[in-house]
Amino acid sequence: MATRKSARKPNVSAEELTTYYREMLLIRRFEEKAGQLYGMGLIGGFCHLYIGQEAVVVGLEAAAEEGDKRVTSYRDHGHMLACGMDPKGVMAELTGREGGYSKGKGGSMHMFSKEKNFYGGHGIVGAQVPIGAGLAFADKYKENGRVTFAYFGDGAANQGQVYETFNMAAIWQLPVVFVIENNQYAMGTAQARSTSTKDIYHRGEAFGIPGDMVDGMNVLAVKEAGEKAVAHCRAGKGPYILEIKTYRYRGHSMSDPAKYRTREEVQKMREERDPIEQVRAMLLTGKHASEEDLKAIDKEIKDIVSQAADFSRESPEPQVDALWTDIYAEAIPQEVN
Repeated sequence: MATRKSARKPNVSAEELTTYYREMLLIRRFEEKAGQLYGMGLIGGFCHLYIGQEAVVVGLEAAAEEGDKRVTSYRDHGHMLACGMDPKGVMAELTGREGGYSKGKGGSMHMFSKEKNFYGGHGIVGAQVPIGAGLAFADKYKENGRVTFAYFGDGAANQGQVYETFNMAAIWQLPVVFVIENNQYAMGTAQARSTSTKDIYHRGEAFGIPGDMVDGMNVLAVKEAGEKAVAHCRAGKGPYILEIKTYRYRGHSMSDPAKYRTREEVQKMREERDPIEQVRAMLLTGKHASEEDLKAIDKEIKDIVSQAADFSRESPEPQVDALWTDIYAEAIPQEVN
């Protein structure tokens, strides 16, 4: 049944550390730029930033294999970048341009990439969880050994459809990792005020689903827990739950002033637990990189993000007749005996 993670320190190479640093920094700088563009009026509608939560998706992507799938909520830009989607296409979609992944018609909450096995971005709270189980059902049917990561938050963990999905996934022994990105505030209500249990992953016990609670500010801990969960699923043992305790530095969305917590609380988390700074410190203290090396990486990432922002401005807006395209999937040719 459900078990807690041990405090054993995982082994990691200098190359892996540098990769995690680069990937988390890309998400951080991309989201900072997205926030700027939103403030300039170039991104409309809702915009939910991932700043502070970077270790979650980077750690789990490090545990994934080619062909594995992922589906998540509206706080999705980090997931797109971590699975290899082009920052230019992501930023262009945020600004509603033709060069975006959904050709400017989906915006922040509705992006998709079949090539990268990224199945959204979903605006309805918890709606992606049964979709994730459906993806896993398809893989089990095909017997292809793939695993699906279905991400949702602590707020969505109180949705009824989540537990209906747990039940079906357990009955059918689906290869799906249910990832609870617990940033502790849902939209704006602390977990202690909205959730009857301190630890959400225990709820899988009612369905016979094992799980772990993980420090989501530590990319190495997330990767190790992800490898355990993925191995469980690939072995045909059914679903697994990971509750990853993380923390977002910004409000729920760009329109949220986040007055439900103090500035001191956020600053303390930044100073003591920041996931990027932890890896940066490991690189420096382990003499795997110098200050100059890390400055060069930061400059390279900033250039990538700046190019993405420029591309998003230069790409044209979609034509009116584009409303009638990409509505239906292409017909699959039927075999003739």
